[in-house]
Amino acid sequence: MRTISLDMARTFAAICDTGSFRLAASRVNRSPSAVSLQVGKLEELLQCELLLRDARKVTLTEAGEQFLGSARRLLSLNDEMLSKFRGSTLSGHLRLAAPHDLGMSTIPALLRRFAVTHPNICVDVRLDACDDAQALFASGDAQVVFFSERNSKIHAARKLYTEELCWLQAAGGVAAQNTPLPIAVSEKGCSWRDAALAALDRDGIPYRVAYSSDTSPGQLAAVRADLAVAALPKTIVGKDVSLVSPKLGLPNIGSVTMFMAHDDSKNAAAFSAHVDAHLAEFPHHLS
Repeated sequence: MRTISLDMARTFAAICDTGSFRLAASRVNRSPSAVSLQVGKLEELLQCELLLRDARKVTLTEAGEQFLGSARRLLSLNDEMLSKFRGSTLSGHLRLAAPHDLGMSTIPALLRRFAVTHPNICVDVRLDACDDAQALFASGDAQVVFFSERNSKIHAARKLYTEELCWLQAAGGVAAQNTPLPIAVSEKGCSWRDAALAALDRDGIPYRVAYSSDTSPGQLAAVRADLAVAALPKTIVGKDVSLVSPKLGLPNIGSVTMFMAHDDSKNAAAFSAHVDAHLAEFPHHLS
């Protein structure tokens, strides 16, 4: 039985993170030709093509996307085992920026586990709107950033998961039947807000912002009180919140994708590996 080496997996992940054989070579301390040779051996071992290469960019094939997830889990398990038995030697601070909604759900769970494997790293978290979180990262005031902005200028970001946005209302509520449509949204700068308003404008549906809150729980409070409807992830539907009936003709909003980027510092790279190890615990539909 032949074995996929960790070096192969790490090189492949570096290519996907940087989008370049040259930049990946610098990250893994190899020459570009050595990186290319490793990819060739990996494709030979798996008997499939993982990457499409041209003069301008590197693109993942379908098989490459499938292998990337497995490679990240393999690397994360390796790093977690080393931290567990040897203890992490990393220390210092890590500045993290994320949208308000992740600060209520995903981020606390990640930080709890990260504190166990990397007890000497102190994480400072800044929660803000998506565009403000990206600005913090771009200015160097954050080493790791989560965001869901569709037109981001952060090219080194990678996709974590995708979730469907739907119109939600109070179970048995009537807010969706009002004209103009009362909606609960986040503050400006949120991609969920932008997607919802664009969908309503596209279909010419009159609306008014009846409730504004930076967080999903705040918007849900208005929905549960039947003061408004809101464009939120489908996973939120429960006994007191339901989907707005398609018969009311509200437009499709589409989906939103969550991304993560880091600055390649040792602490940030360690946190990125930690995220890969625990993606399955995210309370979202993962892609």
